[in-house]
Amino acid sequence: MTTFHSFSFLLFFCSLLSASSTIAKVQHHDFVIQETPVKRLCKTRNAITVNGMFPGPTLEVNNGDTLEVKVHNRARYNITIHWHGVRQIRTGWADGPEFVTQCPIRPGKSYTYRFTIQGQEGTLWWHAHSSWLRATVYGALIIHPTPGSSFPFPKPDRQTALVLGEWWNANPVDVINQAIRTGAAPNISDAYTINGQPGDLYNCSTKETVVVPINSGETSLLRVINAALNQPLFFSVANHKLTVVGADASYLKPFTTKVLMLGPGQTTDVLLTADQQPKRYYIAARAYQSAQNAPFDNTTTTAILQYKKTTTSSPPILPVLPAFNDTNTVTSFSRKFKSLRNVVVPKTIDDDLFFTVGLGLDNCPKNFPKSRCQGLNGTRFTASMNNVSFVLPSNFSLLQAHSNGIPGVFTTDFPAKPPVKFDYTGNNISRALFQPVKGTKLYNLKYGSRVQVVLQDTNIVTSENHPIHLHGYDFYIVGEGFGNFNPKKDTSKFNLVDPPLRNTVAVLVNGWAVIRFVADNPGVWLMHCHLDVHIKWGLAMAFLVDNGVGELETLEAPPHDLPVC
Repeated sequence: MTTFHSFSFLLFFCSLLSASSTIAKVQHHDFVIQETPVKRLCKTRNAITVNGMFPGPTLEVNNGDTLEVKVHNRARYNITIHWHGVRQIRTGWADGPEFVTQCPIRPGKSYTYRFTIQGQEGTLWWHAHSSWLRATVYGALIIHPTPGSSFPFPKPDRQTALVLGEWWNANPVDVINQAIRTGAAPNISDAYTINGQPGDLYNCSTKETVVVPINSGETSLLRVINAALNQPLFFSVANHKLTVVGADASYLKPFTTKVLMLGPGQTTDVLLTADQQPKRYYIAARAYQSAQNAPFDNTTTTAILQYKKTTTSSPPILPVLPAFNDTNTVTSFSRKFKSLRNVVVPKTIDDDLFFTVGLGLDNCPKNFPKSRCQGLNGTRFTASMNNVSFVLPSNFSLLQAHSNGIPGVFTTDFPAKPPVKFDYTGNNISRALFQPVKGTKLYNLKYGSRVQVVLQDTNIVTSENHPIHLHGYDFYIVGEGFGNFNPKKDTSKFNLVDPPLRNTVAVLVNGWAVIRFVADNPGVWLMHCHLDVHIKWGLAMAFLVDNGVGELETLEAPPHDLPVC
């Protein structure tokens, strides 16, 4: 009898092992970074691509799978790859921001990113995190539910990833290098794209316009990703309603809208039902521009939603998109976001932080010619958080310096609040506040600390909607509003029941957002504005999160092939 029970248990244990091995898989991919001739807008230029593809390959995994992606750098630039929104629990070495978690992969070298998707479902993406290479080096990362489980909504008939981007006729690396050299703002893009194609409204683009097929009565899950370098974007499909069901790989209470707004870095999952006349309808995106008097690309990118059995002779119907500066639409849209179910939000706060975010102006150094000071009034553009303009190291990555105890690479004195309190969104800000200090300052968090960060926009130079992205974490957006954050009045309005879980928050122009998270992932984690020109100017900081107790609360050892500087 005992033998039979032992045998039965053995069979049961083996079946469990077999089931777990079929559920969680290890996927191996090779990314070859290379120059590829790409023709857009009547012109051909060599673009940096992955495996010769623009955009790069879409990776599809299940919740629980492990990815091993070997990146071979055959281009002339240093490069890293960031897996945007992946929690990277204990695997900070695979996060990817250059000189933060790793030194770059040098030309001719390779590095394998190894990490596991844990408890995330929906749409994320991957992109280069060096210079402006993510202008063309990006792709979708789709996380399906664990086998045997399903979506919290009826299964769609089809799924399509729509990745929004920006295209420059010039080499984007040259564009940002010129801006850094002159101190001026970089040249604006020449087009926006959907899955790498500008669409019908641009020269030499009609034949390659992306077509999304659908049958009458079908429901399609559109996975929309804003991979644009510097521009929040409105998105709409002519004559069709969009039911938002997820964002940043987290499910939401469904709500219906005609327009989405995505800041760079954000993803939004929507259901679209083919309930209109069987025709062709434009899918369109164009700029949301919140900064006053700043030049921007005012063009519109399109794809086509095409019902089956329709002729291509009739022109597609164009949606009505909001005005470029329609902040009211942005605000009403963002306030509809709520987690699918009630969630556990940190109520007691251990680290209560207040970060100002915004632009600045560096006075022209005495040894610089005027050609290098082409910002406002003979200055150089800069940006900061809490008046610190972030400077990346160049000899070690921050995580290497932390892990190996290398002194002199960074300090841990990033201020918990602005050094000077002022009317952050007012019109008469002292010029003394326009020039931030430069530094590589981190903020130290104990493992398990419950953190609140108030992100406050400022009107230094100009106010703007800033998409703030935190690496290594998701966070709850518990509140947002306009003007200066007032803890006495605004805290009482926080949503601590079902706030949305995001990895990138669009801080309202001339306003604020409040996020909360638990520091349960050890390592060094960058927080920065996802407008790439702003991170280049220093709108960033990093959290240093200590190890906890035991192996499961400790950063893994660095991999053997970690790039050296």
